[in-house]
Order: sequence, then C-alpha cells, then structure tokens
Amino acid sequence: MLQTNLCGIKLKNPTILASGILGVTKESIDRIGKSGAGAVTLKSLCHEERLGNQNPAMFGYDDVFLNAVGLPGQGIDSAMKDFVRLDNLSVPVVGSIYGYRIEHFGEVAKKMASLKPAMIEVDISCPHLDYGKPYYADPNLTAEVTKIVKKNSGKIPVSIKLSPNVYDIKEIAHAAERAGADAITAINTASGMVIDIDARKPILANRIGGVSGPALKPIAVRCVYEIYETVKIPIIGTGGVTYGKDAIEMIMAGATGIGIGTGIFYRGIGVFKKVCGEMGQWMKKNKVKNLDEIRGAAHK
Repeated sequence: MLQTNLCGIKLKNPTILASGILGVTKESIDRIGKSGAGAVTLKSLCHEERLGNQNPAMFGYDDVFLNAVGLPGQGIDSAMKDFVRLDNLSVPVVGSIYGYRIEHFGEVAKKMASLKPAMIEVDISCPHLDYGKPYYADPNLTAEVTKIVKKNSGKIPVSIKLSPNVYDIKEIAHAAERAGADAITAINTASGMVIDIDARKPILANRIGGVSGPALKPIAVRCVYEIYETVKIPIIGTGGVTYGKDAIEMIMAGATGIGIGTGIFYRGIGVFKKVCGEMGQWMKKNKVKNLDEIRGAAHK
C-alpha cells in the first residue's frame, strides 16, 4: 500500500529522515530504519570539518522550531573512514552534501559517491550559512552546482534541496531539472527570528535561524504544489510533516517522498511508524489502494 519508487530506489514507505536529524552514524541509521523510516538522509557533509554556530542554536515552542546550528559536521574525509560504504545498511541512505564554492560541491559529491549511497541530496539552501551570494536564490548558480554534482556522482541519482526564501521557487526547480537533477527536495527551513522580550534581544546566538515544525508545513505544501506543476522529476516533500494527514497532503500536492525531521521532536523516534499507520488508516477508509492514486490529486 505504501511502497514507493523514488528514482528507481525501492522504499517500503515514502517517509525519509530529513537531513540534520540523527543521521550521523551507522548505528543511528539502523535505529531510524528499524523505527520505520523508508530511507535515511545523512547529516550534511562538506569538504572540511565544521564546528557550527555558538549556542543557543536551537529553540522550540508550540508549533515552531528554530535552529541555527550552522551545519556542524565531521567532514567528508572523516565520514568516508567511518562509513566505508552506505549500500549495505538496513535502509536506503541519502548522502547530503554542501560546499562553500562551486568546486567544493563537485569534490564532496565525488567522495560521497564512492560510499555508494542510494541518492545524493545537495543542500544549496541552508538559511543561516553565509555562501556569499546564495546558490539557492539564483537559477544559474543552482544549475552550475547541479551540473558539477551530476558530473561527479556517476549513476547515483541527485536531488537538489531548495529554499522557500526565494521570489519564484518554480524558476529554481526548473533550472535544476534542466541541469540534470533527478529529483527536487522541497523545502529547507525558512528564515526566521524569535526575540526574548525580557532580554530585548534575539534568542538564538546567530539571531536568524531556520523555521521548521508544523508552522512550516503550509509553506512547504505550497512549494511542492508549484514545483509539481513545473517539473517532471520526483519531489521529496519536506517541512512540518508530523501526522499521517500531513504526508497525505504533501502527496496530493505532488510529492513522491516525504521528509520528516522535526516530527521526531514532537512525536519521538516512532514518528515514522505512526505517520505510516495513520496514512494506511486514511487510505483504507477512503478506498485508496496505493499512493499513485492520490499523487498530485490537488491539481485536478
């Protein structure tokens, strides 16, 4: 009922652990797989080790979660020693990469490809990392990154992760598709800020962070909807998915895969099984046999 084919990758269900949440070791990958996820995305890696931003770097309340961790990580060279390979784990693994300059993306993509992930996701859209001119806001730069990653990834499918912080996300998605992207991940977090009115200053040390959680979902659904009408490649709908009804909504907007990240904060590591169970219940109630029957249904 929930089986999904994403760029030739067979998933037991469409849920995918989003990048930045728990996907840092073989043990955590297996744990997420056993918790019900259809696939797991690694925490983003670049050409060097990064310590990230100063604390406080995360803050959550009600339906809003804000983070400005600054993409800390061990770097691709260290990860290659730790993982050795990614195609022999209990669940398909998506390798997330980023860089500061165009050439970095190609360098990291080549090394990531050597680990044999099921897919490579390209993070061009972190809202609190200073790229100079952001790649995610320029269709030409998006195309350049896509081309160099594809050149260095062999036959491994590539998904470009887009930002909602742009004037026209359709234009960016189209540029990525023309440059050879196999899929689009939509979306990364939206830029936001929370101010402590007693301290009279922003709560995050970085001041600006990325908004996730249920508050992001309507923006993500809108972006998936618009991208679906623009490109022919699959979309991994990510942003605020916490319940089965959220995942169904994403699929009706046009998503093939469903990214879940902050949902773990709200419902625990069992969120994948919970979401899949709720999807299955809805499908039985509404006599839907498979997800293809409702994908893009909101466009009809």
